[in-house]
This record gives sequence, structure tokens and C-alpha cells, in this order.
Amino acid sequence: MRAWRMVVAVSFLLLSGCLVTVKDPIPANEAAPIPLLGEWARTNEWGEEQFLQISRSGANTYKAETYDDDPDNLDSRKEYGFTVAHHGRRWYLSLGLPKRLGANFAIAGFELTPRSELVLYSLDVDRILQVLEQGVLEGEVVETSQGDGALITSPLDKVFAYLDDPANSDVFVEVARYQRVGQ
Repeated sequence: MRAWRMVVAVSFLLLSGCLVTVKDPIPANEAAPIPLLGEWARTNEWGEEQFLQISRSGANTYKAETYDDDPDNLDSRKEYGFTVAHHGRRWYLSLGLPKRLGANFAIAGFELTPRSELVLYSLDVDRILQVLEQGVLEGEVVETSQGDGALITSPLDKVFAYLDDPANSDVFVEVARYQRVGQ
């Protein structure tokens, strides 16, 4: 489960229960904000210090490396590739999931605060399942060992239109808050 807490830290997901995924990744059409790059740190709910190093890995593609308080502990190091998009006032990211998790793409939000914080948001699974049931977005329930998740099959432009609407801001759940290292 420790590896999953790291994924939560990068959050790109919310695995304390389940996750929200999409069929297609965010296209690598947009560059991330420059302040996103660099090293970030936080202390998690279990009192463990965690680090997140974000760097470019290609044209508009990025890599997040996570590790615990000992950067030489190779068992704690995980690497995730991701892409970003900026819609309205929000930044989004998507990262590919391994085959054992459906090989789809997790989607999450993030913001950079004036206090040099990186705040990561997941999508509330229960709210998204309600949205799917109401037919606002297309998708399906995905059963996992942690509970029901959601696979959104609507095109990304429709997903972003829903997420960008201020009336739907309650669909975002903060999952991690990092502070820039060295500040």
C-alpha cells in the first residue's frame, strides 16, 4: 500500500478508495507552468516525509519522481510520466496506469499557490459516479479491490467543460499539499 500512497502523493489519484480514469490521455499540446518543475516535499498523514521531483521528459511531457526521506532507498523511488492541460482557471494532468489497473489514464487537478505550494486534487469518485448515472458524462463503474471506481468515456473536451464549470468545483478533493524545497 505504501507505493499507492506515493501515487496519491503524486496524486494523480485517490486510492484511499478508488479512482477516476479516462480512456484517452491529455494530449501533449501544452507546456506545464515553469514553477511546477523542481523539487517539492511534504509530510504525509503517517508522519513520513515524501519528496516529489518534477522535470521535463520530452516535448510537453513530464516526469514525476517520488521518494521517501532517503533518496538512496531505491525501493521507495517511483517514476510517473504525465501530460498537462490548462482550461479556464484550472490545470489538469493525466498519467498512464499499469495494465493491472486497467491501462487507462488517471486524471487530476493541480494548482501552484503564491506561498510556493503545489496542491494536488483528485476527482471525488462518488460525485463522478452520480454524474455518470445522471448521463451528464458517459462512462462506467469499474470494480476494484478498494471499491467502485469510475471510467469516463466521454471525449476530453466534454470532461473539461464539466470540470471547468464553477458549479462543479465540489468534485475536486485535495489529496496532497507540497512545499517547494529550499523555500
